[in-house]
Amino acid sequence: MSSKGGTALSRRNYRLASDTDKPKVTGIVNEKLLSDYLHHVFPASIKQGPASAAYRKILTFQDLGAHLEKLLAEDNVAEDGKDQIEGCLGPSTVVLDHSSGFEGLLFVDDDLLGVIGHSNFSSIRATTCVYKGKWVYEVLISSQGLMQIGWCTLNCRFNQEEGVGDTPDSYAYDGNRVRKWNVTTTNYGKSWAAGDIVSCLIDLDEGTITFCLNGQSLGIAFSNIKTGPGVAYFPAISLSFKESVAFNFGSRPLRYPVEGYLPLQSPPTTDLIKATRLLGYLKTVLSTSIDIQEEKLVERDGGSWQIQGDPTILVTLAHIFNHFAPLMCKVYLVEDVLMNFLLSILEGGGSVDEHPLIQQLLDLFWLLMEDYEVNECLKQLMMSLLRAYRFSPIIPDLGFQIHYLRLTTAILRHEKSRKYLLSNVLFDVLRSVVFFYIKTPLRVKEAGLEELIPTTWWPTRFDKEGKDERDTREETAEERLRRRAYERGCHRLKKRIEVVEELQVQILRLMLNNKDKGTGEASRYIFLNKFRKFLQENASNRGNPTVLCPPEYMVCFLHRLITAIRSYWDEGKRKGPGSINSEDAYVPPQLFYNGKVDYFDLQRLGGLLSHLKKTLKDDLAAKANIIIDPAEIQATSMDDLDEDEETGATQRPSGAVAMGGALARPSWLSSPTLGRANRFLSTAAVSLMTPRRPLAPPEKVKVRTLAVEQRTEEDIEGSHGNDGLLLGRPLEEPDQPITEKSLLEILDGVVMMYNLSVHQQLGKMVVVSDDVHEYAVALKDTEEKIARCPSRRPDILEELQKSQKVFAEKLNHLSRRLAWINATIYSKDKMLDVYWLLRVCIRTIEHADSTGSLFAFMPEFYLNVAMNSYSALKNYFSPSNCMEELPGYEDTLAQLAAILAKHFADPRIVGTDIKDSLMQALASYVCYPQSLRAVERIPEEQRMAMMRNLLAPYEQRPWAQTNWILVRLWRGCGFGYRYTRLPHLLKTKPEDANLPSLQKPCPSLLLQRHMAELLSQDKDMAASFLNSVLNQLNWAFSEFIGMIQEIQQAAERPERNFVDTRQLKVCATCFDLSVSLLRVLEMTITLVPEIFLDWTRPSAELLLRRLAQLLNQVLNRVTAERNLFDRVVSLRLPGLESVDHYPILVAVTGILVRILVDSNKQGVSVGQSNRIQDRTCPVGR
Repeated sequence: MSSKGGTALSRRNYRLASDTDKPKVTGIVNEKLLSDYLHHVFPASIKQGPASAAYRKILTFQDLGAHLEKLLAEDNVAEDGKDQIEGCLGPSTVVLDHSSGFEGLLFVDDDLLGVIGHSNFSSIRATTCVYKGKWVYEVLISSQGLMQIGWCTLNCRFNQEEGVGDTPDSYAYDGNRVRKWNVTTTNYGKSWAAGDIVSCLIDLDEGTITFCLNGQSLGIAFSNIKTGPGVAYFPAISLSFKESVAFNFGSRPLRYPVEGYLPLQSPPTTDLIKATRLLGYLKTVLSTSIDIQEEKLVERDGGSWQIQGDPTILVTLAHIFNHFAPLMCKVYLVEDVLMNFLLSILEGGGSVDEHPLIQQLLDLFWLLMEDYEVNECLKQLMMSLLRAYRFSPIIPDLGFQIHYLRLTTAILRHEKSRKYLLSNVLFDVLRSVVFFYIKTPLRVKEAGLEELIPTTWWPTRFDKEGKDERDTREETAEERLRRRAYERGCHRLKKRIEVVEELQVQILRLMLNNKDKGTGEASRYIFLNKFRKFLQENASNRGNPTVLCPPEYMVCFLHRLITAIRSYWDEGKRKGPGSINSEDAYVPPQLFYNGKVDYFDLQRLGGLLSHLKKTLKDDLAAKANIIIDPAEIQATSMDDLDEDEETGATQRPSGAVAMGGALARPSWLSSPTLGRANRFLSTAAVSLMTPRRPLAPPEKVKVRTLAVEQRTEEDIEGSHGNDGLLLGRPLEEPDQPITEKSLLEILDGVVMMYNLSVHQQLGKMVVVSDDVHEYAVALKDTEEKIARCPSRRPDILEELQKSQKVFAEKLNHLSRRLAWINATIYSKDKMLDVYWLLRVCIRTIEHADSTGSLFAFMPEFYLNVAMNSYSALKNYFSPSNCMEELPGYEDTLAQLAAILAKHFADPRIVGTDIKDSLMQALASYVCYPQSLRAVERIPEEQRMAMMRNLLAPYEQRPWAQTNWILVRLWRGCGFGYRYTRLPHLLKTKPEDANLPSLQKPCPSLLLQRHMAELLSQDKDMAASFLNSVLNQLNWAFSEFIGMIQEIQQAAERPERNFVDTRQLKVCATCFDLSVSLLRVLEMTITLVPEIFLDWTRPSAELLLRRLAQLLNQVLNRVTAERNLFDRVVSLRLPGLESVDHYPILVAVTGILVRILVDSNKQGVSVGQSNRIQDRTCPVGR
């Protein structure tokens, strides 16, 4: 039989019984039994009339081919021969018109069914139009942003501002704004979300257009539309930047067919009937066995069928597959016939292991189909499964998602199929990470959450600052019952989600199998190389959002991957007792400098990798036995020089060519249809900038570096005399096995994933919790107003009750959504995953730090993840989960404190951004009592070193954060410095919960004592530090005065009654800096008064004179009546709330009081004290 598509590939030939075999036909089974079997499998059709067993023709394998051809020929449908269906004009295969039917910039997928907007408002239409009849097409929503989907005529002209629905003969539905559009706009329908399916229906006989969302009609949107001669409507869409959809015009079965409406592309009816019939034959073979002894056919359970080498059955199957195999290369048939058949096998429930038939069928596919046919079939099957999983509606038991994941698991259990899919499909063609994502329902009612969580609850008690008070002792009985009922509902939901998560982990465990070496390289090493390239795509294209894996997918993928890694890690520990537990996991420092793992262009702590290789080559040789070829160093230098000539290349987006050209892009850009997109459409025919280097080739000069796709198991795991990934172990690193080396690289990738987008997404999802809090506060406030409303004002009471109802409905909705988010993102298990990642980073940093200068090779993202994961645990997971309950929490806090204290001024770290991040993290650390106590628990020499670095002169370094850290250590000890609300604001708005709130004071007496010791013992350091503080105070206060002069002038101009908000922000910042610098001076004069008052010190008199001059300047500017400062403060401008007399005057007063109190103790004459008093005006406390 000739192969499909006219290719030159020939089908496999199976040796059937020949003429010479006829006398011995019983070599298989006897002639009569064989004939009965074949007639049973391939019964005559009803058209041929029933034939009794006694009179029907003897059927043999020689006649079976013709018999089967005859049976299948009956299925030919006459309609298939028609080139055009009445009422529809255009090609029979309907796709998006990428040649002329678009406006703006668009990315279109290979199959011309998926599209992503790449400009302000791009539009595109299909290649086929309709002018009579009833028609429907579906749009799979991949992102929930601004889009207008519908129909338009050929006369419609769109631009970057007007799209489908904005012209007279175009009609659109917009689920983002919940409106319909036809020149004008009105409310219509429901809001859509990513994962929804919109059906677009047009009835040209009645002149109506209707839209459906996930199979539910939204009602007639437009009636009396223009029809008649010369009027035909095209499917069309307009979408904004980064929005993406996929169309189904009928190339695949419609998810929600509508009775009476036809898809624009006719289904392959003849092939569909043939495939269904052939599948029926296959099922008969599976459920029938031949009893040779009894010479009869026996019915059996097809679910337990196995390939046992029976020649009769195999030859019969070969005949079936001769016709069935080419059909299984067509997406429509794979989705409608094969996928549904495989799903039906698993419908009985139970574990996937209890259904071995799927494994047997896949064996049969590989045995009886050409390799290219099996490859295409598996590819289309996985695409259909992924699409079905992604666009299935959420129901209470998550039945759809579980159903598709079970089949995915069953397919991936087949070794040969799994390796093919890993090598060629799951990361290259599909967005396979979608399989690990559990989407959050936007519409709670449709997702069934009202049934699952019938009782809702939200916080009802708040402190003076509007924060939730979690003291359950003050709950009423009714509140307690509601809360417990809500928690039970949340628990039920969590259990159902855990079923899905467990299936997802099973899929990953199959991908991470490293024992399946029977058919070539183990799955884990294929996965590892693909995973690394996936990370490279996302790390190398951070400037172009359209090519990134969506962060919501990354979050779920990260958690499933952590679970799978830890399970394999602990399994290895049980088998090899010498290795370490996953609880103690870390990434050894060799990975950072031996060149075995590619970190792309990610920044190292010590700068560029090429620079580190040149400057630290001797250290590499001495500590790690790694020799770098001088020729490679020279090649690196030339390569860097070439790269430097390409200006701005690092910030450029992924490349594209002009209109219609090919574009090599990562699979993430092909999100809607899950296939590679390679067309970039632009009406302006503008070429985008090309990337600075191709993604695939590796760096040229890494030590023994191989391209990712070229690495083998030996390169990763090593062998005798080869350490693999752990080449170059430094002496400081213990010589003991950690775990399988491939798991170390995957763990390294997990840390990188968290840094790329997971932390950012964790922060975004907190918004729902914040919304619940805001609405709960508003509801409580409304209820209090209702209680106070006088009975004589029923109008006000009615409005308040309406507001109360709205707030309550919104809270019911949000509390159920929050339950879902807490279960999928902020659960206790997810918190433990992030905590484990934090501890991995801490241990990795500690091991790398012990290598001395080689610490510079560590990628920056390890420090970032350590800081960010701690921040997430502290800010994002509470109050649903408490960080203090985590195992080893106190020790972990102290370890992280030691890292921050040591490395914020580490000379081995050169990157400005990472140094700023470390400084900010340390500043945040000293704000809270628990973390501050952790800083106090680190070894004394580390504390002293930290304080010495903080007291370094402020010039030529970012000093504001340093100063703020010192202020935090002092706050609560200074004069009038214990407030949590700015006192001058409390006078006017004592009950306003929106007033800026300050952290409660938690001074550190221990660190203050260290500061006093250092300043007292090192006179030169004390003088340089204080001179720098006075210099910065002089600058900050002078800048502040200059700014308020400009603000005053702007406010007094009659033609301009507003002030630039940025200018106000800068002004407030200068004021806050001045106050904080004064507080540091107060701290210093209190702790070490001899610096200013002991005139045996050479710098004491000069410092005291400078201090008195600056205090005099501040007091003159702030205390004079009706001066500039007074006038600006009286304006009460938004943004200048912190600018007032109180903060700065109490700081100055604190300094003066300490000088006067300590002056006699230091032997300063009364006259000198009086002189200081005379030069400053008295300030009351």
